[in-house]
Amino acid sequence: MGGPSKEREVSLSSGRECAAALVGEGFEVVELDAGPDLYSRLLEIKPDVVFNALHGRWGEDGCVQGLLEWMRIPYTHSGVLASALAMDKQRSKEVFETEGLPVVASVIVPKIEVVKVHVMEPPYVAKPNNEGSSVGIYIVHEGSNGPPQLSHEMPDQVMVEKYIAGRELTVTVMNDKAVTVTEIMTDGGWYDYDAKYKPGGSWHVLPADVPTEIFALCMDYALRAHSALGCKGVSRTDFRWDDSMGADGLFLLETNTQPGMTPTSLVPEQAAHLGMSFGQLCAWMVEDASCDR
Repeated sequence: MGGPSKEREVSLSSGRECAAALVGEGFEVVELDAGPDLYSRLLEIKPDVVFNALHGRWGEDGCVQGLLEWMRIPYTHSGVLASALAMDKQRSKEVFETEGLPVVASVIVPKIEVVKVHVMEPPYVAKPNNEGSSVGIYIVHEGSNGPPQLSHEMPDQVMVEKYIAGRELTVTVMNDKAVTVTEIMTDGGWYDYDAKYKPGGSWHVLPADVPTEIFALCMDYALRAHSALGCKGVSRTDFRWDDSMGADGLFLLETNTQPGMTPTSLVPEQAAHLGMSFGQLCAWMVEDASCDR
């Protein structure tokens, strides 16, 4: 847990919650803040299984997965290729498109161009291509006076994506089965970093109150996305639905191979919908672990 990414604090929170839950299920748990000494610490600890509660770059983009594969230590969540593909938003979209899944139009553009001129007709979204938790998202609304003034922390290459108005929906896939659909409600209209992690920033409707057709499509698309990327264990796929357009207004945004794992996070909420406690969910993930992901 932890690690050096921009999602370090979220990862520490997830890790502490998962560790406590696993202790409650009878496991012997060592909490390890992943740093430059990760390899030597793993050699010292000699774990039977690594529960990967890392978020963001290095922890969910295939890097730590590659280390664990090389060390032949079973680990939770997806493997190297699926993790790398899912973390690269543009490449994962290309995979989804080959499967006939509806994705939002986007381009990868140098940051220096994005701040000079509208590279796409507003409204659009500018964001890093390989960050999670809605880190570094800029929304450029219709009628905006100019392009977004991106922070110096934004990478040299930026994804610019058409903004889709509508409702936020998400589906967990677990054990190669779609669980249910949750609608994410926010006061600000966008499920950004604060909405995800600050108290009261968002609330969830589960199961989502949407038409049967939209519910079924979300479940189908999430399972197909999970399979197309080669995900293992648990994944969560996010959607945007413009309900004024019916089924044509449903778009797959991205698939997350390392979803947040606190008891109130979206994946544990959906697992609870199946009658599975947070501890049971964490235990299942450990038992599902492998070093041949």
